[in-house]
Amino acid sequence: MNEPFILPVNYQGTEHEFKARFERWGYTHRIAVLIGEITVSFEPDEEGGYRALAAQPVDTNLLSIVAEKLAKLSENN
Repeated sequence: MNEPFILPVNYQGTEHEFKARFERWGYTHRIAVLIGEITVSFEPDEEGGYRALAAQPVDTNLLSIVAEKLAKLSENN
């Protein structure tokens, strides 16, 4: 279940492909997404979306778009 996958995202008119992987965390999960050289963890929030956890600054607009894409993928499962 922790197989890596490619997450396609359209950001500022350009299609980007980010490496990602699903990580089981007890009764919940995180999705680790490699943005540039920074790994950002996305975890489910109370509203059914995803929140980003990053150790370094990352463009917040890009993080929002990635979080929305992950939420849409979760709805389809």
